[in-house]
Amino acid sequence: MTSRVIIIVLDSLGIGNAPDAAAYGDEGANTLVNMSRAVGGLNIPALCSLGLGSILPDTIQGCGAVAEPRAAYGRMSERSAGKCTTTGHWEMAGIVTTEPFPTFPHGFEPAFMQRWADETGVDGWLHNAPASGTEIIQRFGDLHITSGLPIVYTSGDSVFQIAAHEQHFGLQRLYDICARTRTMVDPLRIGRVIARPFVGEAAGSFVRTTNRHDYSLVPPEPHALTLIRDAGLTVAGIGKIWDIFAGSGVTSSTRTTSNENGMDVLDASLGKVGRGLIFINLVEFDALYGHRRDPAGDARCLEAFDRRLAALLPRLQPTDLLLITADHGLDPTFRGTDHTREMVPVLAFAPGRPGRPLGVRSSFADIGATACAALGVPPPPHGEQLPP
Repeated sequence: MTSRVIIIVLDSLGIGNAPDAAAYGDEGANTLVNMSRAVGGLNIPALCSLGLGSILPDTIQGCGAVAEPRAAYGRMSERSAGKCTTTGHWEMAGIVTTEPFPTFPHGFEPAFMQRWADETGVDGWLHNAPASGTEIIQRFGDLHITSGLPIVYTSGDSVFQIAAHEQHFGLQRLYDICARTRTMVDPLRIGRVIARPFVGEAAGSFVRTTNRHDYSLVPPEPHALTLIRDAGLTVAGIGKIWDIFAGSGVTSSTRTTSNENGMDVLDASLGKVGRGLIFINLVEFDALYGHRRDPAGDARCLEAFDRRLAALLPRLQPTDLLLITADHGLDPTFRGTDHTREMVPVLAFAPGRPGRPLGVRSSFADIGATACAALGVPPPPHGEQLPP
């Protein structure tokens, strides 16, 4: 029996249109393929050896099909409505969200915003409309400092984002306001409230810090994480996992400052978690490069992960199962700055087991179902185990 499952989510690394991409306006998006072409090829030998290039042969430049892949390989379609971090991760755990979380293309209702200001103790707000997070702090950062008003914005996802200066506004004050906001938006089913702290003293110098914190809607139970926890096993969340699941099912959590830091934490966790699940989200593909439409940065980020993966694979034990996947797409060559409705790759590596094709799986929930089956715990509400 498998003693330890490791799930690595390469946040936003989609691999081609989902069957319903047209309904989301995302026909033609393909994060991995289009990014590889934009940069003239990728240098990712570890991922290629596992079978990434065998999923869609002759499409990912620099990563072709290999004769004997070391992992099982395929793609997964999302059954949930939406294309966001929350629905993607929840579905991996066996939760299929049939009713999409609401989005706010015109900002939040004035009456709600006035009540929000009253209940959070602020004198008002700046913006209240969709925006790029990196651009909005340059646009409103100076006024934010002089007025003391928080910057409120949203995106194509179901998010209520609040940007504020760590020193001039106060980091803990930002966190307290976001926590209060979370309780206010629960009836609206908004997926996440996100604290977006930044530093700097003038437009052009403002930068977001790594002290971001997400306040998520609590997922329904049971799901894969709670089932593994209830069996008395460890569920170690690394990066955004605690935030995405509002702590549900997570027995230990470590925040990270970068993908490299996340992989450092994962390396350390191999010596601490004897039996259970290690679940890590590597967010830089999404936060630093995808939303900024930077294919070169996205490619460098993937190549850096590949180097860490090459060092990780020899450390895995015969009783380990490594699952590598993504939560949605975010094609850096596509129009706009929002996520793209795509299938995601799935690579399942167990030392000593031969690779094999998995085809197209009908749900991200196969990840959680596979983790539970491997650890010998009851199955989650949705999903089918990947073939052994």
